[in-house]
Amino acid sequence: MHELTQQDARRIALRAQLLTAERPSDLMGMVRHLTLLPTEPTAPIATSYDLLCWSRLGAAYDPGELETLVQDQRLVHYLGFYRPVEDLPLHRAEAPYWPGRGDLKPWVHEVAGWFAANEECRQDILATLRAEGPLPATALPDTCQRTWGSSGWTNNKNVQQMLWYMLQRDEVAIADPLGREKLWDLAERVYDDQPLPDPDEALAERDRRRLLSLGVARPKGPADRAEPTYVRDAGEPAVVEGVKGTWRVEPAYLEGLGDFEGRAALLSPFDRLVMDRKRLDQLFGFDYVLEMYKPKAQRIWGYYALPVLYGDRLVGKLDATAERDEGVLRVDAVHEDEPFTAEMRDAVDAEIEDLAAWLGLEVVFIAGRGGTKSRHETR
Repeated sequence: MHELTQQDARRIALRAQLLTAERPSDLMGMVRHLTLLPTEPTAPIATSYDLLCWSRLGAAYDPGELETLVQDQRLVHYLGFYRPVEDLPLHRAEAPYWPGRGDLKPWVHEVAGWFAANEECRQDILATLRAEGPLPATALPDTCQRTWGSSGWTNNKNVQQMLWYMLQRDEVAIADPLGREKLWDLAERVYDDQPLPDPDEALAERDRRRLLSLGVARPKGPADRAEPTYVRDAGEPAVVEGVKGTWRVEPAYLEGLGDFEGRAALLSPFDRLVMDRKRLDQLFGFDYVLEMYKPKAQRIWGYYALPVLYGDRLVGKLDATAERDEGVLRVDAVHEDEPFTAEMRDAVDAEIEDLAAWLGLEVVFIAGRGGTKSRHETR
């Protein structure tokens, strides 16, 4: 059982996520290591995937190179992420067993019941794609007999939900994710005929690669078909000082933690380092919620605030917007979770300037900076 301080755990996580002073230099190698890129297209500054790549590679990152990797299908859009094409069989290994193996939760049976009740719609989608594909979801027929009910944005989104489950069953695939609307086609036209591995072996390998990209993670967590946050038996057991429960750690990152050299970085709200909010709080003590879904009056840090990394800590949020028509990166606020030292301020300002230069914009500071109450303190 490895005994880690919270600083140890943070440094391991940052090493795993390639957020140290030693930057990666190869885009495809970086994605292979991280295993995925988010595909969220919202871009008040830049898309989540471009921000993630820039935060690792710096000014050397060329978005056109990523576009080429996607067009050449070296990176494939699968279950909400861009993934290396060679990893695809590891994820598709579960497809023949949809909706899942072992004991399934009641909601999974409800999903399977909805899917079965709409067999006519499934067949109509397959027939349409076979005759006319690739097509956007808006061009596919909605002949569902049972409406998809939800309290969220998916309510009545019958075709989108049907495609999501057909994707998990290896019946359809995303053929072109780069346009304004991604195009769908029959899976047999998109994927090669490479045999799928044993599902248990694939599961263990996915866990191993996930831990290699996270550094330290919980063995168990909430179910997520797209991309879990836990790693089961991968790595070795660990405890983190001051945090309840056990963790799994990648032993390759345990050496030389005292020699850790960090840097400043501005992170996408969809960055893998910050997406697991519970882990974020336990290891970094960082209070953060993406507020683009909140009414303006309820926002504390801004519509698309970027978490600010300095060394081995997350220290603030950047509220900025790329005003491309005006040629500026407008900085509305740099929220400091605690007052920045002069060295911290210089490093963060330099990173903001680098971001603007990469975007081809000039920086304009609209407001000052200062400490920010946590979300808990403002309730």
